[in-house]
Amino acid sequence: MEFVYVVPREKLFRDCYPQGLVSFADEAERRALEDCIRTEGFFCERDYAERTPSLKQVIPYTVFQAGEEVLLMRRLAKSGESRLHGKLSLGVGGHINPEDIASADRCDPIADGTRREIEEEILVQGSYELETVGFLNDDSNPVGAVHVGIVQIAHVEGSIEIREKQVLEGSLVSLPSLHERFEAGDTFETWSSILIQDLPALSLAHACT
Repeated sequence: MEFVYVVPREKLFRDCYPQGLVSFADEAERRALEDCIRTEGFFCERDYAERTPSLKQVIPYTVFQAGEEVLLMRRLAKSGESRLHGKLSLGVGGHINPEDIASADRCDPIADGTRREIEEEILVQGSYELETVGFLNDDSNPVGAVHVGIVQIAHVEGSIEIREKQVLEGSLVSLPSLHERFEAGDTFETWSSILIQDLPALSLAHACT
C-alpha cells in the first residue's frame, strides 16, 4: 500500500481555483505556499487520494536547464506510470512518500521529495541550483484534479545524463527546437504542454539576473 503527501484543496486555494501555471510574484508568495504545504499536508493512501479531488497530491516538478537548453525526456514502456508512456516531458517529478522525509524535526516535503526523484532519474556531472518559480494546477481532467505541481528550475553547471535509461530517455534541446516540436504536434504530457508557453521567461530569468 502506497502513501502519498497531500494538502486539502481549500488550504492551498482559499479564494479561487487557479488554472494552468501560476508564477510567484515574489518571495513572500513562494514562502507562503511552501509553508502551507509543510504545515497543512499529511500522508494518506494513494488509492483514496486518486479519487478525492478535495485533496491535492503534491508533485515536485523540476525542469533541468543548462545554458539556453533544457532537458526533454520521454517515458518508456517500462516506466511505472502507464498514463505517461511515450509522452514527452520537461519535468522530473513524482509523489512524495513517507520514506522521503528526512526527519520529523526537519520536515521539508518539497525538498525531500525532489532530492529522491533527482537521485533516481538524473545524473549531473557538476552542480546545480534549484529555483522554485511557481505551481501548476489543471482541474480540466480527473488526473490533474487530484494533483498540484511545484515547478522548479534546476540551473546546471556541467553535464546532464539520464540515470534510469531503462525507463527514460532524454537530451538537451534549445527552446526554439522545443517549441517547433510542440507546434508540430509531438505528444507532450499535460503539465509540460502548459509549461512550454511560459518556459522562456521562467528559465532565462535566473540567467539574466
